[in-house]
Amino acid sequence: MDAASSTRLDIVVPVHGGWSHVADCLAALETQTSRARIIVVDDLSPDDTLARIRERFPQFTIIANATNLGFAATCNVGMRSGSSEFVLLLNSDVVAVPSMVDQILDSFDSAAEDSLGSVASVLLAPDGTIDSFGITADVTGAGFVRFHGSQVHDIHAHVPPVLGPYGAAAAYRRAALEDVGLLDENIFMYGEELELALRLRTGGWGALAVPFIAGTHIGGASAGTESERQRYLSGFGRGYLLRVYGVLQGRHAARAIVTEAIVTGARLVLRRDLASLKGRLSGWRKGYRVPRRALPTSGLDTNIGFRLSLKMRSPDYWKSLAKQGAQAPRGRMKE
Repeated sequence: MDAASSTRLDIVVPVHGGWSHVADCLAALETQTSRARIIVVDDLSPDDTLARIRERFPQFTIIANATNLGFAATCNVGMRSGSSEFVLLLNSDVVAVPSMVDQILDSFDSAAEDSLGSVASVLLAPDGTIDSFGITADVTGAGFVRFHGSQVHDIHAHVPPVLGPYGAAAAYRRAALEDVGLLDENIFMYGEELELALRLRTGGWGALAVPFIAGTHIGGASAGTESERQRYLSGFGRGYLLRVYGVLQGRHAARAIVTEAIVTGARLVLRRDLASLKGRLSGWRKGYRVPRRALPTSGLDTNIGFRLSLKMRSPDYWKSLAKQGAQAPRGRMKE
């Protein structure tokens, strides 16, 4: 594969060390049945990953950040360097199936409207269960990964509405990004795809969940699964969104305050974990001078009530739901 300008899809792969999974990710992109321009952006890797990429994959577009910018900003560097009609943000620990490019393009081409701004696909975990199938959000703007831990056949039984794609494999129409802007670089990592999904919906761009398997996601390769750093960054994203979207000044303020008190309080009491709270406070302060944004009037799942939102924060929520044979929230979406 080369990176000819005639390709319709730019694949942006942000990298921060971890050569073993990066090598698998990029090797899988060499096997795609349709061409795409591969743009690898190294975010100041702490090891020899950049040198290895240059040696092993010289046919790809390779950009090296002079400083560590973070996931969101690094993705933006890659997106700005491309010009294709569509863009896929792909984590460096995702191994794509050979038909991924074809399926993404077919999904956009099959849409009845050019207002389709993003496509969410299925990512598997290494054990074959679902890692993600897009994200959904409640009325407070809290985001949840759909179907995590479920079996693939559960997708057809439970259909909560999709707000946008999950960040590990997020496909966008470039025109939509040019309309509402790229990822918010105030968010270093975690929550950036949720924030972009909210802006896209507010801007009138739709999202579609297409049940094709894009690849396998190792997960946690950069920040570590449930590491202190990950908890801090996740908390930062939540605090930032609460501030920027004025959630605590809106009609759902009381619910948001009680939810945040329960979530952070439980971590403090049960785990003596301050990372999530510190992250939220830092994110709140960061959003202080950012112009207020409005939550979208469509795309939020109004069927996710207070109690359900707490249950959905459990990593085993979707798995337990499938075992019970229950129906996931279908949501009264305001389309």
